[in-house]
Amino acid sequence: MKIGKAISKLTEPFQALQNKLFAKVYLAQTISLLGDAFTWVGLALLAYQFGEDRAAVILATALTLRVTAFIIFSPFAGVLADRIDRKKILYTTHFIRMGLVALLPFITAEWQIYVLVFLMNVFNAFFSPTYRSIIPQIVDKKLYRQAIGLSAATYQLLGVLGPGLAGILAVWLGAREIFLVDAATFIIAGILLLTLPKSFLNAPKEDVSKKHPTTWQDVTKGAKLLFQNKYIRFALFIELVSAMAGAFILVNTIILVKGGLSLTDREYGLIMAAFGIGATVAAFVSGAIDKTKSRQVSLIVGALVLGLAISAANYLNFSLLFVFWIIAGLGQSLAEIPSETLIGENIADEEQGKVYGSHFAFSHLWWAIAYPIAGFLGTNFPEKEFLYGGIITLSLLLVVFLLLRPKEKPIIKINLN
Repeated sequence: MKIGKAISKLTEPFQALQNKLFAKVYLAQTISLLGDAFTWVGLALLAYQFGEDRAAVILATALTLRVTAFIIFSPFAGVLADRIDRKKILYTTHFIRMGLVALLPFITAEWQIYVLVFLMNVFNAFFSPTYRSIIPQIVDKKLYRQAIGLSAATYQLLGVLGPGLAGILAVWLGAREIFLVDAATFIIAGILLLTLPKSFLNAPKEDVSKKHPTTWQDVTKGAKLLFQNKYIRFALFIELVSAMAGAFILVNTIILVKGGLSLTDREYGLIMAAFGIGATVAAFVSGAIDKTKSRQVSLIVGALVLGLAISAANYLNFSLLFVFWIIAGLGQSLAEIPSETLIGENIADEEQGKVYGSHFAFSHLWWAIAYPIAGFLGTNFPEKEFLYGGIITLSLLLVVFLLLRPKEKPIIKINLN
C-alpha cells in the first residue's frame, strides 16, 4: 500500500499530460531544452579548442551573456505575451534561435561566440515566459499546478541532465557537429509549435473601460511580491548559493577533467552525465522528502551537500569525481526545485505570471554573478578552484541561513486545568 502511494506521488505531475494540447506544448519545450543542453556542451568543447588556458574565461563570459539577456528581457516578455499573439511569439523566437544555433559550427573567432550566445538568449528570454503564460489557457484548473510543476521540474532537470547526454553524443560526433544535432531538435520542436491551434493562444482581450497598469508597474509588482513572502525570499537566496556552486561545475569541470586529470571528451561527458543522474533522482523525490510549508529541509540540505561535494573535486580521481558529481546533482535539484512550487502555493493565481517572470530574472541574475567568479578562479587557480568555490558556497549558505531563514512562530498551548 505504501509503495502504491509513493508511486502515485511520483507520477502525480504527469497527470497534466492527459491534456493532449498541453502534452504537445510540453514535448516542444522538452525537445527545445534538450537542444539548449547540446549548445552548452558544444560551447564548452569549442572554448577548450580556442585555448586551453582561456577556456574558463571564454565559457564564463558566454554563460554570463546568456543570463544577462534573461535578466534584461524576461521581466518584459510576460507582459508582451498578454498583448500580442502568443503563438507568433513562440514560433518566431524559436526559429530565429534555430538559425543562430546553425551558425555555431562555423565560428572562427572568440567574439563570434559571444555575439551568437547573446542573441540566442535574447529570443529565449521571450520564448520561456510566453510558454509559461499559455499553460493556464490550455490546462484545466485542477491540473494547472501539476502542469506548472512538471514544466518547472523538466526545466531544472534538463538543465543538468541534458549536458550529460550531450557530452556522450559529442564523443561520437565531435564538438562542432553537435550544433547541427542541436539545430535538428529545434526543427522538430518548431513543427510541434506550428501545429498548435491559434485560438488557444491568442492574447487575452483587454477591457478598454478598465485602466491597466503600465508594463513597468507590472514588472515592479512581480518583484515586490517575490521578495515580500519570507518562504519564497529564502528559497530565492538559496538559489544564489546553488548558482555559485553550479557555475563552478558548468565552467570548470571541462578543465578539471581534460586538464587536471588528462582525460578525454568521453570522460567529460560521463562526469556531466553523473551530475544529471543525481539531479534526476532528486527531482522526482524532492516533493516526497520535504512537504513542509517552507521547504527548508530540502533547500538547506541541498545547498549544503552541493557545497561540500564541489569542495573536494580537485583532490579526486575519475571514479570518485563521478560519485561526487552524482551527489552534487542531488544537491542542485533539492536546492532549486522548491522555489517555483512555493510561488504556486503562496501567490494568488492572477499574480503568478508577474512573479514567475520576476523569479526567472532574479534566479538568472545569481548565475550572472557566479559565472565570472567561477571563470576567474578557474583561470587563476586551476588546481584549487573547486576548493575555493566550495568555501564561497558554504559561506554564502551560512549567511543566508542566519539572516533570511523563515522563523516559525511556536505554538503555545495553554492548560487551563
